[in-house]
This record gives sequence, structure tokens and C-alpha cells, in this order.
Amino acid sequence: MYSNLGDSGNRHLLLFFIILIAWETGSGQVHYWVPEEAKHGTFVGRIAQDLGLELAELVPRLFRVASKGRGDLLEVNLQNGVLFVNSRIDREELCGRSAECSIHLEVIVDRPLQVFHVEVEVKDINDNPPVFPGTQRNLFIAESRPLDSWFPLEGASDADIGENALLTYWLSSNEYFSLDVPTTDQQVKPLGLVLRKPLDREESPELHLVLTATDRGKPELTGTVQLLVKVLDANDNAPAFDRTLYAVKLPENVPNATFVIKLNASDLDEGLNGDIIYSFSSDVSPDIKFKFYIDSLSGKIIAIGHIDFEESKAYKIPVEAIDKGLPPLAGHCTVLVEVLDANDNAPELTVTSLSLPISEDAQPGTVIILINVSDQDSGANGQVTCSLTPQVPFKLVSTFKNYYSLVLDRALDRETVANYEVVVTARDAGSPSLSVTATVSVEVADVNDNAPAFAHPEYTVFVRENNPPGCHIFTVSARDADAQENALVSYSLVERRVGERALSSYVSVHAESGKVYALQPLDHEELELLQFQVSARDAGVPPLGSNVTLQVFVLDENDNVPAVLLPRLGSGAGALSQLVARSVGAGHVVAKVRAVDADSGYNAWLSYELQPVAGGAHSPFRVGLYTGEISTTRALDEADAPRQRLLVLVKDHGEPALTATATVLLSLEDSGQAPKASSRASTGAAGAEAALVDVNVYLIIAICAVSSLLVLTLLLYAAQRCSAPPSQGACGPGKPTLVCSSAVGSWSYSQQRRQRVCSAEGPPKADLMAFSPSLPPFLGSENAGKLQDVDHCTEVGPFKLILKYLRRNFIIYSISHLFSFL
Repeated sequence: MYSNLGDSGNRHLLLFFIILIAWETGSGQVHYWVPEEAKHGTFVGRIAQDLGLELAELVPRLFRVASKGRGDLLEVNLQNGVLFVNSRIDREELCGRSAECSIHLEVIVDRPLQVFHVEVEVKDINDNPPVFPGTQRNLFIAESRPLDSWFPLEGASDADIGENALLTYWLSSNEYFSLDVPTTDQQVKPLGLVLRKPLDREESPELHLVLTATDRGKPELTGTVQLLVKVLDANDNAPAFDRTLYAVKLPENVPNATFVIKLNASDLDEGLNGDIIYSFSSDVSPDIKFKFYIDSLSGKIIAIGHIDFEESKAYKIPVEAIDKGLPPLAGHCTVLVEVLDANDNAPELTVTSLSLPISEDAQPGTVIILINVSDQDSGANGQVTCSLTPQVPFKLVSTFKNYYSLVLDRALDRETVANYEVVVTARDAGSPSLSVTATVSVEVADVNDNAPAFAHPEYTVFVRENNPPGCHIFTVSARDADAQENALVSYSLVERRVGERALSSYVSVHAESGKVYALQPLDHEELELLQFQVSARDAGVPPLGSNVTLQVFVLDENDNVPAVLLPRLGSGAGALSQLVARSVGAGHVVAKVRAVDADSGYNAWLSYELQPVAGGAHSPFRVGLYTGEISTTRALDEADAPRQRLLVLVKDHGEPALTATATVLLSLEDSGQAPKASSRASTGAAGAEAALVDVNVYLIIAICAVSSLLVLTLLLYAAQRCSAPPSQGACGPGKPTLVCSSAVGSWSYSQQRRQRVCSAEGPPKADLMAFSPSLPPFLGSENAGKLQDVDHCTEVGPFKLILKYLRRNFIIYSISHLFSFL
């Protein structure tokens, strides 16, 4: 070829072969052939090489071959990728008389999932000899039959196809008959005998002939049948049908007793020799007798069995008409019943491969399952289309003939839908159409895409001071929308420094339950607010987490005794000494007792009482209940003792109340000595009075400065809240401030206390909590650490809080102390 073509022709031819090979490779189908009855191990093809797969990939990628309804006829050697015969292949059993016979293989590999289609054509061999319906055929022929009379014979059948099924007939040597063999495969005129010499019953009552059928296979196979010809006496005319072939179309699934066709035969004889009886030929198959009935007198053929197109597409019925002559003569015809298909078979739907569950982060286009559909009907009745239920994130993609792939159409979210019930519907194109559904459960596998979340970003906890070590103060709980280990939450503290100590020395959190414990007794006087964060982490890879802020307010208990403040210059240790002129009138303030309490609220609100004088004598002095000022109840006279010793009881309002006593020594001086006494006391008392005046001035300045700073801070805070969205950080604005009303007023608290409010980095919260000194404590001892219902308490905003604080705490506090000290 190449010697006859030029260089240009060679290039064109080579290009043509390259395009042809590329087209066959891209078609996705490999074709082999194998002869039937091949021995086990017979080589079919190098399937791994032809599919472009590496031998080392076969086992890791789960290389497997599936064949629907074909058993294990073919197998693949995973070591060398060779497709070989595994068990006996009988083409006739596999495909019957079909001209084309092939085994369709599905080659499936995973990682990634791929499907290849391989067709192995089964070649026919001449392994079936011709077979006649019986071993002997009896022919009754009247001696009066003319020459060239034709007598039908039932031919042989060969299960093979092609050249192996083409038959040649020979008749044993005789002088009466010759064999009439049709030149083509005609259904009108079958094989028959032709009378070449008149019969003479008296000379030869019976003739024994042998009919031989030989196929054209290599080697040739033969079959024989014995023909016994019995020569009958004169009944000269046999019945004759008006047609030798009757063709009729019959729908499948017709009811019993459905009329098929009426045959018509006539006989030129008269009398009994002309009376005709219709019947099926003696060599008719039993299946036809089960499905059809012929009326012997009328010649009507009626359907009596189930007519199924999928079982047989046509029925060839040999019929004979026999007269009642002696001997009877017969006429023959063939009735060809073509069965019309009806849409009586619903499609079949098979799931051949699954890749489940599917990860929720799988990309669109991922193949999930493979689906095969089929329909036993033909034509439009066998054309099948597939569809899915709506509103699912999947779609069907046609891959090869009646094969579909269910692929991911859009992104998945397991937290929204964890499982999909996908309904696949296969519907044919018949009228009316039939359908079948299959439900495939597609489970979505979880990935760690959700962090644990707390119900609130911040929690407020109230704990009484002096709590027992290790007491449970609160429980945090975070929910993770993921599943299994991705939703397994553990808790931990976000470590930081609280002053000079680590946060973990104050509190701890249980990793599994989220319970927060106080590791040591808390002291309100040392730490009023402990603010920290708890972290929640899941067990996913990588882990996700979030934080929540806890504000632990340490509530005060009455654990500090009031302390009496003594002046630096006094007449004696542990007592307050003061000179008093006898000339003072009633209501004159002669001294003042000052005391402080390290507690707060009711526990720091002090009252003063004067203890009775020993002996029951009535003292001319009294003490202010809340001011501690000692004043005269009447004018002093000479009868009063020159030295008065007063015992003042200082008591707080805690439960139980704690007390302290203060001793006040008053020296009464006559009015004449008053200047001297005044000059003598000016050294001691003047210094103490000057110190008291300095303290009052400083106190007033400090109160005004702190109050002004607080008002300015709250105004700036309110302006920021109105101009910017609320912050969600740990140092953002808190909940509405809790303010309690007071029926009496504020309390005296003059000690400069060392208090710390511990929180996260950033400015402290602008929350203010004030307690009414006239009411009992709002938390019972049995509910320490929990915020219960509080009487007379309301939630107010920042501006109302400012007004209440200025009115009750600043104004009353400042004015009362100003007047008392001045």
C-alpha cells in the first residue's frame, strides 16, 4: 500500500488512522470476541491495558467487573489485567436464536469513581446438530394421487446461527418420491415430497424413507427422520385451503376466548369424502396447544392462553383439514400470528454502585450512585426516561444508553439536612405510560464547620463572699451544631492575671460539664468583681471554639466589726477626751464619735447608741443615732460630776449585727475657768479639730470630684451608645443597672477602702449597684451565689441611674456630712 502512495498520501492515511483510533478510545467502550464453549482460562483481552489503567491501580482502586444476569462467565486476573473465560459459555443458552450475542460488562473502579463499558461478542460454533420434531413421520397417501402431488414435511431445526444453521436435505434413494427443497427461507411453502411415480398400494403398501439434514458448519453435523409412507386406497381429492398462509396480528394480553381467525378449506369430493375436520398438525408444539384452540367444524381459531409479546413475538401454527373419506385426505396451511406489543411491563430500575455517605463539603459534580434502567417492552413502550424528586441538591446525568449517574448539583449542609430520601422515577413512553420508583437514602457526612456557640455572650453571676472552697457557682453550656466528635465540646479557662495572681487560683471549670467552681473563699473587701472568659472547643480537626464572658459579683456579708476612729491627739489611749464648759445650754454638741465598717450596704450602715450610766442615773448627754454627735439634753449645773465617762455602742445593720464600743471622757469646766481651759485645750483639742476640719474638706472635695467624674463618664457613655451600635465585646455596656429604693436615705461611710474590680483588658464597665440601708439584705444565706427576686428593685437606664445616684447618694451624703462637720 505504501509503495503505491506518495508521501502526501501516507500522511493523510496515517492521520485518518489516528483520528479513527482516538474516536474509538473516546467512545468509552471496548469490544472483544470469544467463541462459545471456550475452555476455562481462555484469553479474551488485556482489559486493563485497553482501558488505560495501570496494573498497580487495580487492587487499590477496587477494580471489579459486573455483568447483569450473566453470572461469572468472564473474570479478570488482577495481577496482569487479562480478561479470561471463567466458566462454560453456551451461546444458544445465552442468546437463543438471536443473530447478535454479546456479554455487556461494567468495569467499575473507585478513587475516583469511574465506569467503563465492555462488550464481549460470543461467536457461534457448530455444536448443535439439526434436529427433527420426531424420529419418525407417518404419511398417509392415497394411491389415486396424481403425479407431482406435493406432501409437506416438517423440516429440521438447528440451534446454531449463520452458516452453522443453514441446512441441506437429502432423501434416501427411491423411485417414487423426490425431495422439494425451497430455494429461500420461505414461510409459504415448506419442505415437501413430490410424487414422481404413481403409487400402487397392492404392489407397495408401505414405503420406508430416510430424510437427512446436514448443516454447513465445520465439521458438518447431520440429523435424520424415518418417513413411513402408507399408501391408502382411493379418496381422490384432498381438502384445499383458499390460502396456504394466513397472517393475522393479535395484541398481547387479550382475554380468553378471543377470536383470532377463521380458516376456510374445500373438498371437491362429495359425501363423507367432502366433509372436512380442522385440526392442528400432529407435530405442532405443545405451547401452541396451550395458547390456541381450533374449532374442528368451523375452522375458527380462538386464543385460550396468555399471549405475551415478551415471551414470543410470533406463532407459526400448522393446520390441516382432513376429510372423512376412506382413507381420509388432508389439506395443509400455515397460520402466522404476529403478536403486537402492549405497554404491560413497567421499567426496571437497579442501583449498581454506591458512594455513600457523601461529605457535606463535597464539590458539585461528585458522582454518588450509578443507576441502570430497562424495560422488557419494545418501541416507545420500552423507551425509558429518569427523573428525580424536586428540591434535592442532586441531578441525573445520562452516561451510556440506559445508565444514569446521580451527581451532586449544589453544596450540602448537614446541619440543615442530614439525610435525603431521593426518589428516582423511571417512566416509559408508552400510552398510558408506566413508571417505577426507587428510593435512595443519601446520608450527609459531617465536617467540622460549626464552632460551639453559647446562648449569650455574657453571664452575670452573684456569689456571697466567704464561700466554701470548691463550691459550684455557675454552669456554662455551649451547643455545637455538628455531629459526633465534631460536636464534643470541652471547656477551659482563658488564663490571665488577676492582680499578682493567676486566674486559675481563683476559679476552675470542669472540661466536660462546664461547671465553674470557686477554688478559694472570695473576699468582697478585696475583690468585688471578677470578670473572666471561658473557652469552648470541639473535638474536630481542626478544632473550632468560642468564648463567653462571666462577670462574678462578690456579694458582701457582715464579716467586719465597726471600727472607731480616734483622733491623733487624745488624752488617753482608746478613749476620746473632750473639755466641756458648764455654761453650755441644751442641744449643744460637745463631741463626735466617728466609726467606719469595712463592709458595704446594710452591713456598713452604722448607728450609735449611748449605754446607760451605772447606778441608773440619768445622763445629761445623748448621741445622734446616725451622726455619732454627742450633745447635751439640758443645761449643765454644779450637781453634775466634773468628769463624765460615756460609753457609746456602735452597731451595723447586718444580720447578725456586729457592734463596737467607744469611750468618751468629758471634763466639765466652770465658766470662769473656761478661758483658761480653752487656752490649755487649744494645744490638744485645736490640733484635733484642725485635723477634723482638714478631713472634712478633703472628703467634700473628693466626693465632688468623684461625682463629677462619674456624671461626665455616664454622659459620654450615653452619647456613645446613641451614636454607635452596641458593642459585643467583654468591655461593652452591660445590662440595665439594678438600683434599690431607700426609704431612709444613704449611710455614712467615710473610710477610704482599697477595692479592686477585676475584668478583662479595657476600661471597666459603667455599671453601678446601690443598696437600700433601710431594708434587709436581699439575698438569703441559703441562696448564696444565685440572684433571686429582689423587692423594691427595678431595672433603670443610664440617665435614671444618674438622677437616683445624685439625689440619694451624693446630695444627701454631702450635705449631711458638711453640716455635721461644720
